[in-house]
Amino acid sequence: MYPRWFYIPAAIVFSVFFLAPTVLSFYFSLTRWTLFDATFIGFDNYERFFADPQLTAGLRNTFIYAVLTSGLKVIIALPLAVLLTSSIRMKALFRGIIFFPVLVSTVAVGITFGALMQPSVGLINTVLGALGLGKPDWLGNPGLALFSVAFVDVWKGIGIAMVIFIAGILSIPLDYFDAAMIEGGTWVKFRHVILPLARNASFTVIILSFIGGLRTFDLIWTMTRGGPGFASDVLTSVIYKQYQAGFYGLSTAGNVILFILVTIIVYPLMRFFNRRELEL
Repeated sequence: MYPRWFYIPAAIVFSVFFLAPTVLSFYFSLTRWTLFDATFIGFDNYERFFADPQLTAGLRNTFIYAVLTSGLKVIIALPLAVLLTSSIRMKALFRGIIFFPVLVSTVAVGITFGALMQPSVGLINTVLGALGLGKPDWLGNPGLALFSVAFVDVWKGIGIAMVIFIAGILSIPLDYFDAAMIEGGTWVKFRHVILPLARNASFTVIILSFIGGLRTFDLIWTMTRGGPGFASDVLTSVIYKQYQAGFYGLSTAGNVILFILVTIIVYPLMRFFNRRELEL
C-alpha cells in the first residue's frame, strides 16, 4: 500500500487536464460566450440543438456510423484472424499487409480515398467502368456518402481488430483445438472453441470500435466535410461547424451531449461485457 501523498501528482494532473475542463465545459454549455465574456442562458443551447433537424441528423448519423463500423470490424476481422492463425504460408506477410493501413495517417487516408472515389476520374470508378459496371458518386450521393466513409474507416481499422482477435485466439490452449479437430473438424473448432473463448477479444473490439465510431471526425472531414449538404455530418463535424460559425455555446453543448452519449452507451456495455467475462 503506497502512502497517500504518492497519489497527489496524479490527482493534480487529472484535475487540471480532465476534471476542470469537463466541469468548465458543462458550465459554458449553459452560456452564450466569447473569448471575453459569457452570458448565462440556461438550457437554451440544448433546446436549440435538439430543435434543429440538421443538428439532430448529425446525431442519427453518428449512431449509424458507430454501429456499422464496429459491426463490420468484428465480422471481417474475426475470420481473418482465424485464417492468419492457421497453418497457411506467408501469414506474417498477410498480417503485415492488413495491418499497414493502421500506420498511415487518417488525414492522408481520407485525402487519398477522396481522390480514388472521384466520380469521373477516380481509380475506383475507372476500374468499375472498365468492367462495364456503373460509376456511383461515392461521396456526392447523399445516400452513399456516409457509407463510403464508413467503408474506408473499416478498411483502415481492420488491422487493429485483427491483432486483438489474433491475441485472443493464440491465448487459447492448444489442447482445446486438438480435441475439437478430433470431434468434428474446422467448424467445430470455430463454433465451440474460438467463438466462446475469444469472446473477450470480441468485447474489446466492439467497445474500442464503437467509441471510435462515436468520436470520429478526421476521416469524415477530409473526405466529405459532412456533405453533400448534411448527409454525412456526424456529431463531431456538427460541433466543429458550429464552432467555426462562432456559436461557441452551441458547440460546447454539442461536446457535452457527445460526452454524455458516449458515457451512457459505453458504460452499460462495459458492465455487461465484464459480467459475461466473469461467467466464462
